[in-house]
Amino acid sequence: MRSTKLLALLIGCAIAGGAAAETLVVDGQVQLAQSSIARPGRGTTMHDVEARFGTPQKRYPAVGKPPITRWDYPSFSVYFEYSRVVHSVVHG
Repeated sequence: MRSTKLLALLIGCAIAGGAAAETLVVDGQVQLAQSSIARPGRGTTMHDVEARFGTPQKRYPAVGKPPITRWDYPSFSVYFEYSRVVHSVVHG
């Protein structure tokens, strides 16, 4: 039941697309908090992320299959699958 609710929430967030919100877990419950921090959207290439946001503070090597790479910026992290953004997370 709980995983069904989480899946529904994640699908809803994916459909919302342009909405700027962060996922938070408070007392075991998933909640969304609005965020005004600019960060790359899903599907953006590594090249375009670096052109818009500059060189990341840290780049982590790709792990797993498909390969997932993480870049850290001062206020957010970006996760790539191959060379495309799959998620970006604002630092708490």
